[in-house]
Amino acid sequence: MVKGAGAATARLAPPLAATRPRVARSWLWPLQSLLANYLPLLVMALLAVGSWWLLKNTPQRDGVDVLPPAKHEPDYQMQNFDLQRVGADGLMRVRIEGRALRHYPDTDTLEIDGISLRSYGSDGGLTIATANRAISNSDGSEVQLLGGVHVQRFDPAAKGPTKGTTKGTANGAPKLEVRGEFLHAFTNTEILRSHLPVQINHAGGELKAQSFEYQYLTSRLSFGGRTQARFEAATDKKKGAAL
Repeated sequence: MVKGAGAATARLAPPLAATRPRVARSWLWPLQSLLANYLPLLVMALLAVGSWWLLKNTPQRDGVDVLPPAKHEPDYQMQNFDLQRVGADGLMRVRIEGRALRHYPDTDTLEIDGISLRSYGSDGGLTIATANRAISNSDGSEVQLLGGVHVQRFDPAAKGPTKGTTKGTANGAPKLEVRGEFLHAFTNTEILRSHLPVQINHAGGELKAQSFEYQYLTSRLSFGGRTQARFEAATDKKKGAAL
Protein backbone atom coordinates (compact mmCIF):
# COMPACT_ATOMS: atom_id res chain seq x y z
CA MET A 1 0.00 0.00 0.00
CA VAL A 2 1.39 3.42 -1.03
CA LYS A 3 0.39 6.57 0.71
CA GLY A 4 0.95 9.99 -0.80
CA ALA A 5 -0.38 13.46 -0.31
CA GLY A 6 -3.56 13.93 -2.19
CA ALA A 7 -3.18 10.59 -3.72
CA ALA A 8 -5.78 7.83 -3.52
CA THR A 9 -5.05 4.79 -1.42
CA ALA A 10 -4.70 1.56 -3.42
CA ARG A 11 -4.81 -1.98 -1.90
CA LEU A 12 -2.88 -4.82 -3.43
CA ALA A 13 -4.41 -8.31 -3.62
CA PRO A 14 -2.85 -10.87 -1.21
CA PRO A 15 -0.42 -13.26 -2.77
CA LEU A 16 -1.78 -16.65 -3.83
CA ALA A 17 -0.98 -19.57 -1.50
CA ALA A 18 1.52 -22.05 -2.82
CA THR A 19 -0.28 -25.09 -4.16
CA ARG A 20 1.03 -28.51 -5.06
CA PRO A 21 0.58 -29.66 -8.51
CA ARG A 22 -2.24 -32.18 -8.58
CA VAL A 23 -1.30 -35.52 -9.95
CA ALA A 24 -4.00 -37.62 -11.46
CA ARG A 25 -4.59 -40.87 -9.45
CA SER A 26 -4.39 -44.05 -11.42
CA TRP A 27 -7.24 -46.64 -11.22
CA LEU A 28 -4.70 -49.18 -9.96
CA TRP A 29 -4.35 -47.50 -6.58
CA PRO A 30 -7.77 -48.56 -5.19
CA LEU A 31 -7.14 -52.09 -6.46
CA GLN A 32 -3.73 -52.28 -4.77
CA SER A 33 -5.21 -51.01 -1.52
CA LEU A 34 -8.00 -53.59 -1.69
CA LEU A 35 -5.53 -56.42 -2.32
CA ALA A 36 -3.31 -55.32 0.54
CA ASN A 37 -6.25 -55.38 2.97
CA TYR A 38 -7.78 -58.70 1.87
CA LEU A 39 -4.73 -60.64 0.70
CA PRO A 40 -4.50 -62.92 3.83
CA LEU A 41 -8.16 -63.79 3.54
CA LEU A 42 -7.80 -64.60 -0.15
CA VAL A 43 -4.79 -66.83 0.51
CA MET A 44 -6.68 -68.80 3.19
CA ALA A 45 -9.65 -69.19 0.87
CA LEU A 46 -7.43 -70.51 -1.92
CA LEU A 47 -5.79 -73.01 0.46
CA ALA A 48 -9.19 -74.24 1.62
CA VAL A 49 -10.39 -74.68 -1.97
CA GLY A 50 -7.20 -76.54 -2.85
CA SER A 51 -7.52 -78.89 0.10
CA TRP A 52 -11.15 -79.65 -0.80
CA TRP A 53 -10.16 -80.36 -4.40
CA LEU A 54 -7.39 -82.75 -3.34
CA LEU A 55 -9.73 -84.61 -0.98
CA LYS A 56 -12.42 -84.81 -3.64
CA ASN A 57 -10.09 -86.23 -6.26
CA THR A 58 -8.09 -88.63 -4.06
CA PRO A 59 -8.97 -92.22 -5.04
CA GLN A 60 -10.71 -94.17 -2.24
CA ARG A 61 -10.56 -97.89 -1.52
CA ASP A 62 -13.70 -99.88 -2.14
CA GLY A 63 -15.89 -100.56 0.92
CA VAL A 64 -15.90 -98.98 4.34
CA ASP A 65 -12.48 -97.97 5.63
CA VAL A 66 -12.43 -99.79 9.00
CA LEU A 67 -9.72 -101.54 10.96
CA PRO A 68 -9.62 -105.29 10.30
CA PRO A 69 -10.68 -107.46 13.25
CA ALA A 70 -7.95 -109.03 15.31
CA LYS A 71 -7.07 -112.51 14.12
CA HIS A 72 -7.56 -115.46 16.43
CA GLU A 73 -3.95 -116.55 16.30
CA PRO A 74 -1.68 -117.47 19.24
CA ASP A 75 1.04 -115.01 20.18
CA TYR A 76 3.00 -117.59 22.20
CA GLN A 77 2.99 -121.34 22.80
CA MET A 78 4.47 -123.73 25.35
CA GLN A 79 5.10 -127.47 25.43
CA ASN A 80 4.98 -129.72 28.52
CA PHE A 81 4.30 -126.73 30.76
CA ASP A 82 3.49 -126.24 34.44
CA LEU A 83 1.64 -123.09 35.59
CA GLN A 84 1.04 -122.21 39.23
CA ARG A 85 -1.01 -119.48 40.87
CA VAL A 86 -0.34 -118.60 44.50
CA GLY A 87 -2.71 -116.57 46.67
CA ALA A 88 -1.89 -113.50 48.72
CA ASP A 89 -1.41 -115.76 51.75
CA GLY A 90 1.37 -117.65 49.98
CA LEU A 91 -0.67 -120.85 49.57
CA MET A 92 -1.15 -122.73 46.33
CA ARG A 93 -4.46 -121.95 44.65
CA VAL A 94 -4.28 -123.41 41.11
CA ARG A 95 -1.80 -125.59 39.30
CA ILE A 96 -2.25 -126.41 35.62
CA GLU A 97 -0.12 -128.88 33.65
CA GLY A 98 -0.45 -130.00 30.05
CA ARG A 99 1.18 -131.17 26.84
CA ALA A 100 0.71 -127.93 24.92
CA LEU A 101 -0.53 -124.42 25.63
CA ARG A 102 -1.53 -121.61 23.26
CA HIS A 103 -2.36 -118.03 24.27
CA TYR A 104 -4.75 -115.97 22.10
CA PRO A 105 -4.38 -112.19 22.64
CA ASP A 106 -7.72 -111.25 21.02
CA THR A 107 -9.66 -113.07 23.76
CA ASP A 108 -6.89 -113.31 26.39
CA THR A 109 -7.58 -117.02 26.76
CA LEU A 110 -5.49 -120.17 26.96
CA GLU A 111 -6.11 -123.37 25.04
CA ILE A 112 -4.55 -126.41 26.64
CA ASP A 113 -4.09 -129.95 25.32
CA GLY A 114 -3.95 -132.82 27.78
CA ILE A 115 -4.76 -130.73 30.83
CA SER A 116 -4.30 -131.78 34.43
CA LEU A 117 -5.64 -129.27 36.95
CA ARG A 118 -5.33 -129.12 40.74
CA SER A 119 -7.31 -126.41 42.53
CA TYR A 120 -7.40 -125.66 46.27
CA GLY A 121 -10.48 -124.21 47.92
CA SER A 122 -10.50 -121.65 50.68
CA ASP A 123 -10.73 -124.45 53.29
CA GLY A 124 -7.95 -126.51 51.73
CA GLY A 125 -10.26 -128.85 49.82
CA LEU A 126 -8.67 -130.23 46.69
CA THR A 127 -10.17 -130.59 43.19
CA ILE A 128 -8.33 -132.71 40.63
CA ALA A 129 -9.48 -132.56 37.01
CA THR A 130 -8.21 -134.06 33.76
CA ALA A 131 -9.49 -133.69 30.19
CA ASN A 132 -8.39 -133.96 26.58
CA ARG A 133 -8.57 -130.21 26.09
CA ALA A 134 -9.39 -127.07 28.02
CA ILE A 135 -10.09 -123.37 27.51
CA SER A 136 -9.11 -121.10 30.39
CA ASN A 137 -8.96 -117.39 31.12
CA SER A 138 -5.55 -115.88 31.80
CA ASP A 139 -5.54 -116.41 35.59
CA GLY A 140 -7.09 -119.90 35.63
CA SER A 141 -10.14 -118.82 37.64
CA GLU A 142 -12.53 -120.10 34.95
CA VAL A 143 -11.80 -123.30 33.03
CA GLN A 144 -13.86 -125.22 30.48
CA LEU A 145 -12.91 -128.90 30.21
CA LEU A 146 -13.65 -130.68 26.93
CA GLY A 147 -13.53 -134.39 26.10
CA GLY A 148 -12.85 -137.26 28.49
CA VAL A 149 -13.53 -135.11 31.55
CA HIS A 150 -12.81 -136.64 34.96
CA VAL A 151 -13.15 -134.51 38.10
CA GLN A 152 -12.61 -135.52 41.72
CA ARG A 153 -13.36 -133.35 44.72
CA PHE A 154 -11.67 -134.21 48.05
CA ASP A 155 -12.37 -132.89 51.50
CA PRO A 156 -9.56 -130.85 53.07
CA ALA A 157 -6.75 -132.69 54.78
CA ALA A 158 -6.40 -132.40 58.54
CA LYS A 159 -3.68 -129.75 58.27
CA GLY A 160 -4.58 -128.35 54.86
CA PRO A 161 -1.98 -127.28 52.26
CA THR A 162 1.25 -125.95 53.70
CA LYS A 163 2.96 -122.76 52.63
CA GLY A 164 5.06 -123.29 49.52
CA THR A 165 3.29 -126.55 48.63
CA THR A 166 3.57 -127.40 44.93
CA LYS A 167 1.52 -130.60 44.84
CA GLY A 168 -1.61 -131.37 46.83
CA THR A 169 -2.44 -134.77 48.21
CA ALA A 170 -5.86 -136.40 48.09
CA ASN A 171 -7.47 -137.09 51.44
CA GLY A 172 -9.16 -140.49 51.25
CA ALA A 173 -11.95 -141.22 48.78
CA PRO A 174 -13.35 -138.32 46.74
CA LYS A 175 -16.45 -136.65 48.09
CA LEU A 176 -17.64 -136.01 44.54
CA GLU A 177 -16.62 -137.60 41.25
CA VAL A 178 -17.84 -136.43 37.84
CA ARG A 179 -17.29 -137.94 34.38
CA GLY A 180 -18.51 -136.52 31.07
CA GLU A 181 -17.57 -134.69 27.89
CA PHE A 182 -17.86 -131.13 29.19
CA LEU A 183 -17.44 -129.34 32.50
CA HIS A 184 -17.25 -125.67 33.46
CA ALA A 185 -15.16 -125.09 36.59
CA PHE A 186 -15.10 -121.81 38.54
CA THR A 187 -12.12 -122.13 40.85
CA ASN A 188 -12.65 -118.92 42.85
CA THR A 189 -16.29 -119.63 43.76
CA GLU A 190 -15.74 -123.44 43.78
CA ILE A 191 -18.62 -124.26 41.44
CA LEU A 192 -18.75 -127.11 38.91
CA ARG A 193 -21.35 -126.95 36.15
CA SER A 194 -22.29 -128.78 32.95
CA HIS A 195 -25.12 -128.53 30.44
CA LEU A 196 -24.23 -131.90 28.89
CA PRO A 197 -24.88 -135.42 30.26
CA VAL A 198 -22.63 -136.46 33.14
CA GLN A 199 -22.14 -139.37 35.49
CA ILE A 200 -21.89 -138.36 39.15
CA ASN A 201 -20.74 -140.39 42.14
CA HIS A 202 -21.80 -138.67 45.34
CA ALA A 203 -22.91 -139.70 48.85
CA GLY A 204 -22.56 -143.38 48.11
CA GLY A 205 -24.74 -143.25 45.00
CA GLU A 206 -24.37 -143.02 41.24
CA LEU A 207 -26.38 -140.55 39.17
CA LYS A 208 -26.66 -140.02 35.42
CA ALA A 209 -28.08 -136.58 34.64
CA GLN A 210 -28.55 -134.41 31.56
CA SER A 211 -27.10 -131.39 33.37
CA PHE A 212 -25.87 -130.54 36.84
CA GLU A 213 -24.33 -127.92 39.13
CA TYR A 214 -22.35 -128.49 42.30
CA GLN A 215 -21.57 -125.72 44.82
CA TYR A 216 -18.89 -126.94 47.16
CA LEU A 217 -19.18 -124.11 49.70
CA THR A 218 -22.81 -125.05 50.41
CA SER A 219 -22.53 -128.76 49.46
CA ARG A 220 -25.49 -128.26 47.16
CA LEU A 221 -25.89 -130.63 44.21
CA SER A 222 -28.61 -129.90 41.65
CA PHE A 223 -29.32 -131.62 38.35
CA GLY A 224 -31.85 -131.40 35.54
CA GLY A 225 -33.32 -133.31 32.65
CA ARG A 226 -33.82 -137.05 32.63
CA THR A 227 -31.95 -138.46 35.61
CA GLN A 228 -31.19 -141.99 36.74
CA ALA A 229 -29.89 -142.74 40.23
CA ARG A 230 -28.71 -145.84 42.01
CA PHE A 231 -27.85 -146.05 45.71
CA GLU A 232 -26.41 -148.96 47.60
CA ALA A 233 -28.57 -150.19 50.44
CA ALA A 234 -27.05 -149.73 53.87
CA THR A 235 -25.96 -153.04 55.42
CA ASP A 236 -25.87 -153.76 59.11
CA LYS A 237 -22.49 -155.22 59.92
CA LYS A 238 -23.54 -156.18 63.39
CA LYS A 239 -24.55 -159.78 63.71
CA GLY A 240 -27.40 -160.65 65.92
CA ALA A 241 -26.69 -162.68 69.00
CA ALA A 242 -27.36 -166.36 68.69
CA LEU A 243 -30.29 -167.52 70.68
